[in-house]
Amino acid sequence: MERLDKILSNYGGLTRSDAKQALKAGRVKVNGAVIKDPAVKAAETDEVTLDGKQLVLSKYRYFMLNKPAGYISSTEPEPGDMSPNVISLFKNEGVKGLFPVGRLDKDTTGLLIVTNDGEIGHRLTAPGKHVDKTYVAKVKGELNDSAVEAFAAGFEFKEFTSAPAVLEIIETGLDSDGGECAVAKVTIHEGKFHQVKRMFQKVGCEVAELKRISMGALNLDETLKPGEYRELKPEELKNIMP
Repeated sequence: MERLDKILSNYGGLTRSDAKQALKAGRVKVNGAVIKDPAVKAAETDEVTLDGKQLVLSKYRYFMLNKPAGYISSTEPEPGDMSPNVISLFKNEGVKGLFPVGRLDKDTTGLLIVTNDGEIGHRLTAPGKHVDKTYVAKVKGELNDSAVEAFAAGFEFKEFTSAPAVLEIIETGLDSDGGECAVAKVTIHEGKFHQVKRMFQKVGCEVAELKRISMGALNLDETLKPGEYRELKPEELKNIMP
């Protein structure tokens, strides 16, 4: 049980002073009844609304985001890069301490988990956990069976050797300039800097578009438009919990 002013501060994004003003103005309801006393307490099982929007009374929140291109997900952006951070998309949630689990390059789109639960962040990104990450890539250049074999064998990079990856060629063809191009699905277990792009470079291809579609047992909700997000469903959360 927590006081309403504290609940509004912790889960509604209000300062304690603004919370008291919201209560005084009759903007807060508990189980359908307007409450103006900040000392009244509510439990996680109670329905608390602020301006008609229900607050989630949970210490931790878990969101699935369809990351749009042009947004950074690193907590330490490159010097001089003024691109918006994905966390700015969550400004109306009133949740403190949100961070993206892992990161996607600025021009990479797709599935990104955003939470304030550090334990789940470690669970999904620690090198020893080997959580599969699957991407769909549109590439310029020729892809064939030798590329599939090369991905399966792993690549030697200056700073690391990639673990075996699964490359599935979905389609091949010619681009508007008459050059070879392809669409492929690739599954990796690591998440090194620009790893997927660098792996394709090793087989003579350039990534034109890259989208993450799954992470472990969690699949991107394709009904989410780029920039949209939603809370993880209980069954989805269960699949990624430690």
